[in-house]
Amino acid sequence: MRFLLEVWESLFTALRAINANKLRSILTTLGIVIGITSVTAMATVINGIEQEFENDMSELGADVLYIEKWPWNRGPGFKWWKYINRPDITADLVEVIEKRSKFAVAAVPVANTSRTIRFNDKTLSGVPVQGSSAKYPDVFSVDLQSGRYFSDLEDRGGRQVCVIGASVASELFPIEEPIGKYVRLSGVRMRVIGVLEKKGSGAESQESEDRQIHIPFTAFKNNFGVSKRSISVRVKIANSDYVEDARDELTGIVRAARKLEAQEENNFEINEQKTLREQLAPVKLTIYLIGIFLTALSLLVGGIGVMNIMFVSVKERTKEIGIRKAVGAKRRTILLQFMIEAITICLIGGAIGVLIAMALIGAISLILPAALPVSTVIVAFIICVLVGVIFGMAPAWSAAKAEPIAALRYE
Repeated sequence: MRFLLEVWESLFTALRAINANKLRSILTTLGIVIGITSVTAMATVINGIEQEFENDMSELGADVLYIEKWPWNRGPGFKWWKYINRPDITADLVEVIEKRSKFAVAAVPVANTSRTIRFNDKTLSGVPVQGSSAKYPDVFSVDLQSGRYFSDLEDRGGRQVCVIGASVASELFPIEEPIGKYVRLSGVRMRVIGVLEKKGSGAESQESEDRQIHIPFTAFKNNFGVSKRSISVRVKIANSDYVEDARDELTGIVRAARKLEAQEENNFEINEQKTLREQLAPVKLTIYLIGIFLTALSLLVGGIGVMNIMFVSVKERTKEIGIRKAVGAKRRTILLQFMIEAITICLIGGAIGVLIAMALIGAISLILPAALPVSTVIVAFIICVLVGVIFGMAPAWSAAKAEPIAALRYE
């Protein structure tokens, strides 16, 4: 109880000292405000990038393997000429995999292109068009806002139907119901049978699923051709724990289908989410290190400012310190008083910095993905306390060890 009373008294004294020197306190907190704003803004961007990355990774699927012509890992020293002459991946691999694989739940061919879509006088250019089979929802999660996905019968018959993304629907049909309407996809008349659920967060990107159009693979082949393009065969594994076993099994199946000799190298690639994570790990680490360096530099400047002003405050109140020690104040009490004052200044600056960062989130999100969880705010205030303790310790200790007689004589 005695300790709590000392803390309360020290807090009251600190607030009174801050209030007595408003301008100086504002200038002192300015460094902390800039530092905490930098910390919070940087954490907001890093959290946003992390969430966006995890969302992208989840869309790829941890239990999905991609049989493709090109590898995903194309870092420094990538030898493109080694892969360009590989034979294209063809859709007939799907049937082979479904017959022979023990680990595969479903396999689908996926072909991509970019086309122009038109409805009446509204036109969208460069829209990603994906051709796949009716089993696509068995491999990837497909959430529909309205309508349905195309059936196996429509796929095999090459019916001219399509499922459009939420952004495509809102731009072509701002006031109409798109289901049942006919659009022109590079001159091909197609009926809209479904609209995908809006993903949000970067939905305006050209490659976003919100701007995609899904059509049956047979219709894609008939209208745009697949003989001169390499497709991607995507295989859903029953359990993500068996991805490595499934990878080995698929390697053998594809090698046998392509009639490769034992000494021949693979002329195909089996990509997975893990490959992309490994490739992007150095980029994420670099972003984190730059963020830590910038925020540490900002807080160092702010902390030095607090320490400087606290030394000034100790000098100004030397006689007060002498009087308090003369009437029995312990060294611990004086130390606690100035430590709490330093922490209070940092917390006030931190609160202002967090509020500024929260106001900046809207502007940041226009350029980069941003997310501000409660944990980031809590960490920001913990950092404020640590800065107050670290940079307030030296001035507080100089006040605590002052001799009462020398302090009383100080002018």
